[in-house]
Amino acid sequence: MSPTPAPTDDVMAPDAAALRGLLLVHAALLVGGGVALSLPVPAQGWGILVVGVAYAVALPLVCRAVGRGDWAALAIFLVPVSVFQVLPDWVLADLVGTLAFPDRGGPRVDDVIPLAMAAMWIAPLFLAVVLAGLRPGRSALAALAVFAGAELLAPVVGLWEPTGATTRVLGVALYVLPAEAALGWATATAFLLTRGRPLAHRVAGALAVSTFYLGALVLAHFLIDVAGWRLTA
Repeated sequence: MSPTPAPTDDVMAPDAAALRGLLLVHAALLVGGGVALSLPVPAQGWGILVVGVAYAVALPLVCRAVGRGDWAALAIFLVPVSVFQVLPDWVLADLVGTLAFPDRGGPRVDDVIPLAMAAMWIAPLFLAVVLAGLRPGRSALAALAVFAGAELLAPVVGLWEPTGATTRVLGVALYVLPAEAALGWATATAFLLTRGRPLAHRVAGALAVSTFYLGALVLAHFLIDVAGWRLTA
């Protein structure tokens, strides 16, 4: 594997206009998400899907409008990453049995996962990687913080919830936290390695991120919740 390219200076030093644009699009996401969650079922699920798709379209446009082509490239890369993230969720929900998605309406994958989840990974990953300046190590720490907040909030608003025999603190399944830190690292690394390459390479990189994340989830679940840690002779 070739060395990870160094982040560009403009990622590390956003100007005021870029920050305002970033705040504006995410404020709109929060408002739109709040409106969607206030809708009755089944309109709620459809509303969440519409907000997620609108955000996925608006984010790279806003990034380009404020002169941040690097952020726009990241936002576009995160679209296939977010779509592929349905696969780890599907495995956890339908095979491992440690995750559940309440039915809020709207289309669902195999009657297990809301299709809206295919767009819901973009925002937390974008924020984590951008706030970390595209540094993979820092992205891991930022992702840990961002996703810890998301895991605390999700059951409260009814988006998803941990199930099964998992170790939990404040309702958060502990095994997901190291895996989500690994996800932040993998996302930044894959983006840096595939940026500027053909579309097929970027899509393959996105799939590699989700596959790596699935492995990290299963390994963390085994080590934290399943392994007995006994030595026998």
